[in-house]
Amino acid sequence: MSCGLWKETLALAEDYLYLCCTSPRPAPPPPSESATAMRRLAQDMETQHQARFHSLAQTFLRQCGPDPCSSLRKVIEELVGDGHLNWGRVVSLFTFTGVLARQLLEQNGTKLGLDPGQELEQESGNCRGLAETIADYLGEEKKDWLLENDGWEGFCKFSRSAREVGQDSSMKTALFAAAGVGLAGLTFLLVR
Repeated sequence: MSCGLWKETLALAEDYLYLCCTSPRPAPPPPSESATAMRRLAQDMETQHQARFHSLAQTFLRQCGPDPCSSLRKVIEELVGDGHLNWGRVVSLFTFTGVLARQLLEQNGTKLGLDPGQELEQESGNCRGLAETIADYLGEEKKDWLLENDGWEGFCKFSRSAREVGQDSSMKTALFAAAGVGLAGLTFLLVR
């Protein structure tokens, strides 16, 4: 199941990052219920904390050097390394990485003077590397946590319960509060 969990995590990360990098072009439909849920929750989180995510991604890009994937891995390890992984932090990780992928594409496309076809190729490489970084961490390092929480089906259950209690619910507030702890940690990591 571990290999299957890694593949499912990779597919989920690739879908979300591709969605972030293709806007305003229409994205293909999500490949799974977990991808649908991640798209919705991560986009809601980005909307709610847009200025902070964009600022953090810009700070990250100034500090990461030539290999954003290894730097992202270090940030992920510190962000969830306190042993308090939860679905809110997972969503904040996907949200941050989506903003990061979009900014990398914009930065690299501008620097290199790429035309739209070349941007698509650049975007695919950035998204794949970042998606693999997420999959390696969540699908391997945190596979026990994922399995204890019913894998991505558990995420779907979490998402459905958040949706059922409504937009202004305490469940959604709790999701964003849990992610906010992750955002605060991310802010601390990037500004020190």
